Amino acid sequence: MDFLILTTKSFFAIIVLFLITKSLGKKQINQLNMFDYVIGISIGNVVAEMSVNKEVVFIDGVITMAVYALVAIIINYLTTKSIIIRRLTSGTPIVIIEEGKLIEKGLKKSKLDINDFLEEARINGYFDISEIEYAIMEANGIVSFLPKGKYSPLTPSDSKIKVNDKSLNANVVIDGNIMEKNLKYINKDKKWLKSRLKNLGYDDIEKLLLVTCDKKEKIEVYEKNIEQENPGCLE
Repeated sequence: MDFLILTTKSFFAIIVLFLITKSLGKKQINQLNMFDYVIGISIGNVVAEMSVNKEVVFIDGVITMAVYALVAIIINYLTTKSIIIRRLTSGTPIVIIEEGKLIEKGLKKSKLDINDFLEEARINGYFDISEIEYAIMEANGIVSFLPKGKYSPLTPSDSKIKVNDKSLNANVVIDGNIMEKNLKYINKDKKWLKSRLKNLGYDDIEKLLLVTCDKKEKIEVYEKNIEQENPGCLE
C-alpha cells in the first residue's frame, strides 16, 4: 500500500513539476541566472519531500511550488522591463581581456584565477592568449572570446590580406534607455547619440529596443514591436 501511495504521489509530482517548468520558459541550464537556479533547487526539494515524506500533504506541496513558480515568473517579467532588476538578478558581463590586455581586476571580479581563465581559453581553442582581442565573462558564467583580426576563422594572415583588429560594439540604447557608460567607451555622449539617431529618422528613443555603435561610429538600430511577416514555430 505504501509503495502504491509513493508511486502515485511521485507520478503526480512529476506532472506538476513538468507543467510548472514549462510555464517558466525554455532556458537551458547554462542560461539560468542565480535567481532561477535558487528557485529550481527549491522546487526540486519540494518535489522530493512531496514524494517521500508522508507528513507532507500533497496539495500543500503543489501550492508551495506554484508560489515559487509565480515569484519566478514575476521576476522574469520585471527583468524584461527594468535594467536595474535585470542587473540585480542576472548580473552584468565582466571584461577580462580588453584590446589584447589582460585585466587583473576583471579576473578578480569574475572569481577566476589565471589558471581557470587559461583553461577556459584552451577549451575555446586559444592556446595562446595573445591571439585574443577581447574576453568577456557573460552573466551566465560563460566566457566569450573575440580573436584579433589576423587570427579570425577565415585566416586572412595565410592569404597575406591586411586586416584591421576588431572592436566590440557598444550597446548605447537598451530597452529605450541610453547607456551613458557605454557611450563613454566609444568617447561619445547623449547629445551626439540623439543627433545621430534623429538624422537616421528615430526621434523617440523609448521606441528602440537596441542600438549598437562601434568605434568607427557605425550605428545599428533595432526597434521595439517588430513582428515577423510569417510568424510561426518549429516543431
